[in-house]
Amino acid sequence: MPSQIHSALQETPRATHAPGRPGYVGRFAPSPSGPLHAGSLVAALASYLDARAHQGRWLLRIEDIDEPRTVPGADQVILRQLQSLGMHWDAPPVWQTRRHALYAQAFAQLQAAQRTYDCRCTRRELSSGPYPGTCRPRPGVLQQATDTGRKARPSWRFVVEPGIETFQDRWLGAQSQDVASEVGDFIIRRADGLWAYQLVVVVDDGLQGVTDVVRGADLLDSTARQRQLARALGLPCPRMLHVPLLRDPQGRKLSKQNHAPALDLNRPLEALQQAWNDLGFVRLPVVAPGEFWPLATAQWAQRFP
Repeated sequence: MPSQIHSALQETPRATHAPGRPGYVGRFAPSPSGPLHAGSLVAALASYLDARAHQGRWLLRIEDIDEPRTVPGADQVILRQLQSLGMHWDAPPVWQTRRHALYAQAFAQLQAAQRTYDCRCTRRELSSGPYPGTCRPRPGVLQQATDTGRKARPSWRFVVEPGIETFQDRWLGAQSQDVASEVGDFIIRRADGLWAYQLVVVVDDGLQGVTDVVRGADLLDSTARQRQLARALGLPCPRMLHVPLLRDPQGRKLSKQNHAPALDLNRPLEALQQAWNDLGFVRLPVVAPGEFWPLATAQWAQRFP
């Protein structure tokens, strides 16, 4: 019998077929911890152009699952920023905080397959390297937590598969990672009860029928983990394209956490041209945002067929 997650996937509407890229579905998934900045616009622009270049659908997902980091009203600011730049989604946006039941179904499926276990390790107990498997169940061994300093509430980890995970990135080329030795069993539900990013992004991409993910290179390291989770849930693995990150003068990733300034949308064409240039393209000879999109889409299609 197909799992609930797999059944839900079968019911997801698909995009219309496009030459060379049947059923392309892309997405942009910002976190509402603040307005879009220059770095997030680079990822949004690449994602949008890739969908339009392949006559696909472009979805918008608000990744507000980490509720303590959510800034009230930031989601609406992001929607207005995208619209003011001429970027329009092809289906109603979704918010992760409205999808808890779907994540619970996926978690139950993994539990039934014995691919999860509870972990009471504290940060003090763990090194900065891969998780050493301290709480991983051992056949015939009774797990006992005798340390009174351990967490009262557990987090939940996913049991990773041994071996090398390989995939082709459309920007960076061949990629590989030994998740077991480089990461170890990773958290999919936090001790505070919140679902972890790694789980929700896999469930969302699968249930929304996402075929192609275009995002920042800071998430490249998560891809192998997400592929393992997708297989465990019976979901397809989307094709990946990771774009370069923008950095501040100190060499840090340009981000809301590092106080990157919000986009100046008084000059929308200049914002688009700068993001286009940051992606390695030459500025376009246009005078209005409406002229920017067809030229940029055609050039993107030539570079990423």
